[in-house]
Formats: sequence, C-alpha cells, structure tokens
Amino acid sequence: MKKKFILVMAVLLCLLTACAAPQKQEQEETTPKEKEVVRFGILKGPTGIGASYLLEQNANDAAKNKYEVTLEADAQNIIAAVVSNQLDIAAVPTNAASALYNKTEGQVQLLALNTAGVLYILEKGNTVASWGDLKGKTIYATGQGANPEYVLNYLLAQNGLTVGEDVTVEFLDSAELTTKAASGEVEVCMLPVPAVTTVLVKNADMRVALNLSEEWDKLNNGSMLTMGCVVVRKEFLKEHPEAVSNFLAEYEESINYVKNNAADAGALCEKFEIVPAAAIATKAIPDANLIFVKGADIRPAIEGYYNVLFEANPKSIGGKLPQDDFYPAE
Repeated sequence: MKKKFILVMAVLLCLLTACAAPQKQEQEETTPKEKEVVRFGILKGPTGIGASYLLEQNANDAAKNKYEVTLEADAQNIIAAVVSNQLDIAAVPTNAASALYNKTEGQVQLLALNTAGVLYILEKGNTVASWGDLKGKTIYATGQGANPEYVLNYLLAQNGLTVGEDVTVEFLDSAELTTKAASGEVEVCMLPVPAVTTVLVKNADMRVALNLSEEWDKLNNGSMLTMGCVVVRKEFLKEHPEAVSNFLAEYEESINYVKNNAADAGALCEKFEIVPAAAIATKAIPDANLIFVKGADIRPAIEGYYNVLFEANPKSIGGKLPQDDFYPAE
C-alpha cells in the first residue's frame, strides 16, 4: 500500500511539472523584451530628412529600439556629442565622419551613407551657364568648414577659378542666406536642398544655374559626390550589435518611406522640425538625393570622394585618410 501511494504521488508530481513547464515558457515568451536605448543625433536639413519616418515610429513606440533623439542645426554640436560619448549613432556630413574618425583615434565607424549631392548654384537672372560665367562675381555660400565649402572650392579650382582672385566667396549661415536669396538681396549663391526649394518658391527671379552633382560627375574623377552619412561609436557597436542591426533596418525603411511618400514625409519633417514647412519639405524630397548604402558597399561608394577631398585639402577630412577599420567589413 505504501509503495502504491509513493508511486501515485510520483506520477502526480511528474504531471504537475510537465504542466508547469510550458506555462512558465509561455509566460516568458509573452513578456515583452525591453527595448534598447539608442542615443541618436540628426541634423536639420537634408541630412535629417531620411530619418523623419523613423522618428514618427519612435514617437508611436513602434520602433524596435527606443531612440533618444538629439536634433541640431549645427553639425559641430552633433560632432562634439559623439566625441564626448553623449551620442551612440549620428547622421553627419561625410567629411565630418572622417574628421571624427581621426579626432577620436579610430573610435567611430561608418554605418551607412544617406545623402548624395544636394548643392546648387542659384542666380537671380540668366547670365550664369558655366563656371567661367562666375568670374568676377561674388558667390554667397553656406557650409563653411564642411562639405559645401570644400566641394565648391574644388569645383571652382577644377574649372580654372581661384577663390580670392577670380571669384569671391562669402559665407553666411544657412537661415540668413536663404532669407537674403529669397528676398533678392544676393545675385548668386550656393545652397543645399531644401533651402534651394524655399528660395525658388519665394522668389521667381531666382533659378538653378549649376547643379553641383552634375558638375562633379563631368570631371570623371572616379568618385561620387556623397554628402551625408551615419556613424556609430565602435564601443556601442560592440556592446549592442542587435540594436545597431535594428537601427539599420529601420533607417533603411525610413529612407524608402520618405522617398515614396513625399507628402506624408514632408508633414513629418515639419512635425519634427527637420524642415520648417511641410510644403517645402515635400517639394524638396525628390531633389534631396536620399540614398541608403551599408556594409561592404560603403567603401567603394565613398572612398574616391575622400581621396579627392584629401588631395584638395587634407584639413577637410581631418588631416588624413581614414584607415580600413573605418569601413564596415560586411
């Protein structure tokens, strides 16, 4: 009798254990995994447009990561935040990415390319059809110390014009120059999209005289004009590879959404203060040259551009070309 009682108890215990195990597993599976926090820095203007849908997904708690977003008008503020480890991932100008790599002694890596060329020479009138027509003129420009300045100087030099001798270049901040161009106070200027869009909408006398992407391609220098990218701190990449992988997937989705839904994305650009007005953002998106390049495809897409900038002015990319570990292996 005693043996039979022990046997019954053993069977009951096995049954209880078997029932409990799946229940415990089911509870574990239904418990939502806590999202990883990613401190993400973006810039107002063209470099930030592609992230607008991702910001909306994040605001709706629909993103895989939890993004703590820093939005800045000045690239130097984003760069400083990366250097001081206050940001994990950041969208920055391509020349700034190389400078960051050199400044941090190799502690950042390229993660994606997000923007091709977005620079244009605008003219009030109809006298500029080639670079030679700029001789003796003053070009008002934005982007001193960043891609725009170095691209403009390079293209002028390649077309036989010397700054300070053949042509004068005066730099203003983007908001001031956009206002002056829209009101007709300047004859010739260089601006990026979407500032270009703003000027053309507000001033019918202004027109696109030169598309700098097309002018770059005419040189056949073995490179593509690539102005925006995303970098990641290597320490964060090493410690949070899943979060970085999720970011890349969500960022690619965001860029594709923006390219295919200009009106909705334009509203999001205004909502998140990336571009001041939805109507301007919507008109600008088709000309914003948004791209998404990741992994091993990054190096062949941008290395030629860095070589051109380095030969023209080593300071433009932080004094020296980035090494192999700056580029993703896959």
